[in-house]
Amino acid sequence: MRILLDSRAGASAAATADEGTLAAAYAWPPGRWVRANMVTTLDGSGVGLDGRSGSINTPADNRLFALQRRLADAVVVGAGTADAEGYGRVPLDPATGRAATLVVVTNRARVPGRLADAGAPGGRVVLATCAAAGADALATARSALGPHDVWVVGRDRVDLPLLRDRLAGSGMPSLLCEGGPRLLGDLLAEGLVDELALTLAPRLLGGAGARVVTAPPLGGPAGIPALPHLLLEEGGTLLGLWRVRR
Repeated sequence: MRILLDSRAGASAAATADEGTLAAAYAWPPGRWVRANMVTTLDGSGVGLDGRSGSINTPADNRLFALQRRLADAVVVGAGTADAEGYGRVPLDPATGRAATLVVVTNRARVPGRLADAGAPGGRVVLATCAAAGADALATARSALGPHDVWVVGRDRVDLPLLRDRLAGSGMPSLLCEGGPRLLGDLLAEGLVDELALTLAPRLLGGAGARVVTAPPLGGPAGIPALPHLLLEEGGTLLGLWRVRR
């Protein structure tokens, strides 16, 4: 994988990144930090023609997807994306025996199908929901995941700043948001995203696929600025990290 830009390490253009270099480049900084990881085609679609982002992934993207999951404390995802992409629990890292906690965000206290099996292998699953989901839905979720893994954070909708703070207070300050576009839009609107990890897949899709962010206009007329500090290339796939300015 070629390094095109690395502002932190001062690496020269076209240098090659080995696994250790990639792990250092993608490591979370100390303290609370929210990174969103998304993929898009060159013509702006965040999903393939089947409606899944998995169908536009590339080997390079999959490699860094797995690396970031190994480095994060928790993976945060909307329930709709977890359903559409067939999410299971985050696999255990064979080298360390640990796995990031999967945090599913839903206003309805709905546990996506594959995550309801408490005996499935992999890391912990936490359902972040709100009181408006209702007593019956909350009881069903607690039956599936256990009473301590269903968090009510908010009254009418999930309070994302409160969720971020509760995760940090529970020993999970390093958060990796994997979407979907609406959850990412909500996090951006709340000023909670510190960094965007974006992959540009080398393909043109057409159609009317969703963008990586679904939200009302963000920021001023020019939107929210984001500055690249890491750019990589492998097999035509461009990958990078952008710091989001708030």
